[in-house]
Amino acid sequence: MQSIDLIRDNLTKSMNHVLRRIEEMREHCVVFPSPKGGGHTLWVLGHLAYIEALVIRGFMFAEQNPLAEWEDPFDGTDTTGDISQYPPFDQVLAMCREMREWTITFLDSLSEGDLDKSSANAPKGHEDTFGTYRLCLQFVSDHWYMHRGQLADARRAAGLERMWV
Repeated sequence: MQSIDLIRDNLTKSMNHVLRRIEEMREHCVVFPSPKGGGHTLWVLGHLAYIEALVIRGFMFAEQNPLAEWEDPFDGTDTTGDISQYPPFDQVLAMCREMREWTITFLDSLSEGDLDKSSANAPKGHEDTFGTYRLCLQFVSDHWYMHRGQLADARRAAGLERMWV
């Protein structure tokens, strides 16, 4: 197996595993994962889309993030439980799917060797995380998995059963 196949598999599995959890939380999407707040399901969903666009379009290609207007609600310093401060759940879910599907389609246009191309706009000091296409693509896959704990805690706080796999 080449690493491009592993990255494609990771992108697909992380999307499927995480979105299954998110979709079941539609009616509980602003339940905080802890009594002290944190990233509720709607925030996680928008955050995943925003960061994927930032890493792929912003860091890899030096393009403007197509979701730049989502920076405040989905990557700012405060997470609110006021649902009116966010775009509608279904719109955020559709955009999150669109970002991931675009990423996978782009990956399918690459060869194994293309993965070592340098990112056009890796943040200074973070080249070891975002310095190549390979690193950026793996990061966005891993990023989805990093937020599974928040989703599990939000499910628990909403009174939903634990999901396996």
